Amino acid sequence: MAASFFALLDDIAVLMDDVAAMGKVAAKKTSGLLADDLAVNAEKASGFASSRELPVLWKITKGSLLNKVIILPVALLLSAYFPIAITAMLLIGGLYLGFEGAEKIYHYLFHRKDKKGSSKPSDMTSGEAKEFESKKVKSAIIIDFILSVEIIIIALSTVMEEPLEVQIPVVAAIALAATVGVYGLVALLVRIDDFGLKLIAASDGEKGFLKSVGMALVSSLPVIIRSLTVLGTVAMILVAGGIYVHNVHFIHDLVHVLPGILGELLVGLVVGFAALLLVKLIMKMIGKSH
Repeated sequence: MAASFFALLDDIAVLMDDVAAMGKVAAKKTSGLLADDLAVNAEKASGFASSRELPVLWKITKGSLLNKVIILPVALLLSAYFPIAITAMLLIGGLYLGFEGAEKIYHYLFHRKDKKGSSKPSDMTSGEAKEFESKKVKSAIIIDFILSVEIIIIALSTVMEEPLEVQIPVVAAIALAATVGVYGLVALLVRIDDFGLKLIAASDGEKGFLKSVGMALVSSLPVIIRSLTVLGTVAMILVAGGIYVHNVHFIHDLVHVLPGILGELLVGLVVGFAALLLVKLIMKMIGKSH
């Protein structure tokens, strides 16, 4: 009886070691998407009145958890019974991520001035502010759903050859980290300026360490959000390129002589701008038909 108990403990220890090892691999492969998830949601949860930032973030977090609950079992079932669908979903998701990244670059280069005339939440009526908040929350949850599909599929692709008892905890851990970790960091980011204001108030208007730190925190939030947006865009392009390089042999053969990150960046840009061009052509044709 004792021998059986210790054998069970040994099996559990081996399983946990396998889960931890594969979890590190999966976390590394999904880190780019997690960075993008962080950037997107930091932008979506900012720009509101201070009292609404955390409630908005909580709404998005609940939507994100629901996304994971829906996606995780579906992905595991597909992996078990229709594994080719995993690759197809990766490629479709990679196309979308490339498109999103290319669209951000395109808008930055050609439509930067368009945003200057847009109204701020502080200038809106109560009804307009609620509608604005609702739209941002829905947009964030939809983007989170797409990113969650990619995060879970990429995590799952790293453990496809492992037994189910390893697949489930690894992918579930990555999915949970993608929500708790990302939205926890976003909550800290969007409150940086409030913490800075409290430090400034605590300084009683006198110049000193508290006021300097407070001023630095208040002014740092826009810079952090912009930096995360840039990093998130690059991450989307790299992840999109990586998906196509590692899953399409023809593309892999074309860029295998280049350094890995450069090849993935080039492929991601080509895929993204090709998708952007196709969408714009379709929209133009639809516009002409009306």
